[in-house]
Amino acid sequence: MAGRVTVGLDIGTSGVRAAELSLGRGGVTLEHFGQVALPPGAVSNGEVVDEDAVASAIKRLWKDGGFSTKRVALGVANQKVVVRQVDLVWMEPTELRKALSFQVQDYIPIPVEDAVLDFHPIEEFTNEDGARMIRVLLVAAARNMVRSTLQSVSKAGLRATAVDLTAFALIRAAVHLGEFDLETAATAVVDVGSRVTNIVVHQNGIPRFVRILLMGGGDVTDTVAERLGVPAEHAEGLKQQPIAADTADATARAIQASTASFVEEVRGSLDYYRAAPGSVQISRLLVTGGASRLHNLIPRLGEATRLPVTQANFVSKLRLGKTGLSEEQLRYSDPLAAVPIGLALGVAS
Repeated sequence: MAGRVTVGLDIGTSGVRAAELSLGRGGVTLEHFGQVALPPGAVSNGEVVDEDAVASAIKRLWKDGGFSTKRVALGVANQKVVVRQVDLVWMEPTELRKALSFQVQDYIPIPVEDAVLDFHPIEEFTNEDGARMIRVLLVAAARNMVRSTLQSVSKAGLRATAVDLTAFALIRAAVHLGEFDLETAATAVVDVGSRVTNIVVHQNGIPRFVRILLMGGGDVTDTVAERLGVPAEHAEGLKQQPIAADTADATARAIQASTASFVEEVRGSLDYYRAAPGSVQISRLLVTGGASRLHNLIPRLGEATRLPVTQANFVSKLRLGKTGLSEEQLRYSDPLAAVPIGLALGVAS
């Protein structure tokens, strides 16, 4: 294997997944990808609850996946992560990072001493008083939540070298693999997980808007199972497959009802961004994530948002090493790989 090796590890509500990339003169190559399911309740809405169960799943993932390093980059996205656009007095990036905790308490709902802070610069401008300012996306994550995530990784025998916002990883993957438009337009990316959905709008790689929804494919599964009186495993299959003729009416009604609130939340989030001062026109919407396979989701999102909507295909745009995965397995893994690929790219940048 030639080139530098990086691994992104995504700890989701329903499973853990990782992607190993090698970076050489020939570009970026996907060397390994794998996922292992988590027991129910080990991760709740994106937050690690049972560190030992998560560590056990990660150990199995490393054993089965053939990953060559134990150094990983992690992503976080849950109810204990706050993302706000704020305007601050301009400083050099290194000075701003040092002073961040003294400037942002009024913008976040948790005490600064209990938060891990980060920021992503958006643009510089001069305010009405002639002062030089910088607009940033401020990220504040509850320290205890980050600690639990790091401890689960440590218990698995791995070392976390970076912790990133999942939305930033999605942007990185989209930009690196050419899934973005011209500088004058913005692209929205919606990563649909089991219980957490990340919505991010970026313009040529610069984040403009981030929202974390505590809903996803698992909520649709629950509703379908309850309405049809079938086990969750059966409901999971129904929501992803073309509807059989003998169950079309009941199943279609259940899926339509259960996805309506989700589609509305996505539409409302994008409309909120569009109405904000200084927003950039969105030219298209990319959908990824394990729950993006939900039957009829893409056309419904297109109708609701009035945007062209496509399934993002990140794996297919990478060079492939000896992954050990068949073409069918790679196609199935594509929607699941966006976040770990973006996390791994962040280490490389």
